[in-house]
Amino acid sequence: MKKSVKVFHWLPRIICILAILFISLFAADAFAPELTIWQQIGAFLLHLVPSFILLALLVVAWKWEYIGGIIFTIIGLGLSPYIFIHNYKMNNSIWISLGIILAITIPFVIVGVLFIISHNKKKRNLTAV
Repeated sequence: MKKSVKVFHWLPRIICILAILFISLFAADAFAPELTIWQQIGAFLLHLVPSFILLALLVVAWKWEYIGGIIFTIIGLGLSPYIFIHNYKMNNSIWISLGIILAITIPFVIVGVLFIISHNKKKRNLTAV
């Protein structure tokens, strides 16, 4: 396997794992001192549902890169307006809302595009042999 094919094979997977870990950090706000330990654990697991869904989509993308690339691109682009509007209503700042979009949804668009590029490079590499 060529070096560029290896890079494009692992790059989307690594970025996606890091992005899922970043999203998972937001589940830490489930811990509150006024709740019992079981309520905190339940709230924590509930806050991790998006991370579990993204992890399941990563498993799909790992097996079928092209389909996973399309899914991650659609998720990133589809959630961007919703997250932007939600954050704009909270802070009334376009720039802060754009920064949040760059941190939360754009990595998944990049992952989706990289999965598609990886699929195409592997396909081209197989036909060249």
